[in-house]
Amino acid sequence: MKRTSRDIRTANRYEVLRQIIASSPTSRQELAAATGLSLATVATLVGELLDLRMITEVGFEDSAGGRPRGLVAVNASGGALIGVDIAETYVHVELFDLGLNVLARAEEDVRPGESLPEQVVGHVAAAVGSVVAQAGIEGARVLGVGVSVPGQVDRATGISEYAPNWDWHDVPLLELLTEHIAYPLYLDNPLRASAVAERWFGAARGSGDAVVVNLGTGVGAGLVLGGGLHRGVSNSAGEWGHTTIVLDGRLCRCGRHGCVEAYVGASGIMLTLRELSADSALLHPEDQTATIDALARGVRGRDPVALKALRDTVRYLGAGIADLVNLFNPEVVVLSSWVAAALGEPLVTEVREAVARHALPRPMAATRIVLSPIPTDPVCLGAATFALEGALQSVGQRQTKRTAAPARSRTAPPS
Repeated sequence: MKRTSRDIRTANRYEVLRQIIASSPTSRQELAAATGLSLATVATLVGELLDLRMITEVGFEDSAGGRPRGLVAVNASGGALIGVDIAETYVHVELFDLGLNVLARAEEDVRPGESLPEQVVGHVAAAVGSVVAQAGIEGARVLGVGVSVPGQVDRATGISEYAPNWDWHDVPLLELLTEHIAYPLYLDNPLRASAVAERWFGAARGSGDAVVVNLGTGVGAGLVLGGGLHRGVSNSAGEWGHTTIVLDGRLCRCGRHGCVEAYVGASGIMLTLRELSADSALLHPEDQTATIDALARGVRGRDPVALKALRDTVRYLGAGIADLVNLFNPEVVVLSSWVAAALGEPLVTEVREAVARHALPRPMAATRIVLSPIPTDPVCLGAATFALEGALQSVGQRQTKRTAAPARSRTAPPS
């Protein structure tokens, strides 16, 4: 796809703002060095962000033998962003200021039998209303709501094309959400959301090539390649959880057999536990979270069944991640989402050893395998950054319309 000058300007504006958020306070000269943009371009974009009240001037710093440099920082009170993490068993929502600091949180349980699109949308609307009320902000300050939904998503149309956890097919999710939420909405997938969060705020910050492995009820890989988020031609990249790791193996929720997810997702781990010890006290048959938490405690307490379950899981996880290391040669592999967070460093230690047994030595030597350091929900954080990107794009569109208004009779150049 060809990028228009407006697309490039929006991307540059976003890049400058994200760098200011990550490095406040900072100077225009530092921004030019960090982004690779010219000082003149950075000065123009900083001026636009100042006009939008997204950033503010915060004084000066001395420069070596020259004029003091003006410093800018994010204007945290200049707006609010909302990130929504729709998962298989819950809807988690966080409200952020423009510094991406969490101001409020809300969570709604999605119980078995409550997975109809209208029911899930109801949970989202309730949680969004809750965080706005908790933060005590005016609705006009909410610049946008980023919504992450599992499965395959068409960002342009807002359609959830396929969510295997609920057997959704071609659900017009954005349209349904619009009936209940008045703020601008931006829909995407948790794999992309986690990758964006890690790229800007987590273990992948500064890395041009990174893989973010989401370990939850669902399993997948967010990809940062060549310095940018890799989406694939149909926004479907990263469905690593549905690659085959055991021929004719366990039945996966997608309907196929032997998928990675069937062995290392929460339900797969529960099945492994059940196969090892059907009456284990670690098992909570109707509660994935309670089971994974019990497993984590068992591992820390050196419970033999817990340790065997972890190692059996890591056999498959290590082989699967080794494939990612061999394919993409990333600087870092980040283990993210709630299962990884619960199992923590014992999981990471086992995974490093397992990947080293399967990956080729050269790419393995260049790859770090780490646990996500993000203290909040990385999917919510990433979804909020999608809302921020959308808000900046909307600004660019309005500016283009104002500039083009006096010359409506002219034919626009082809993009």
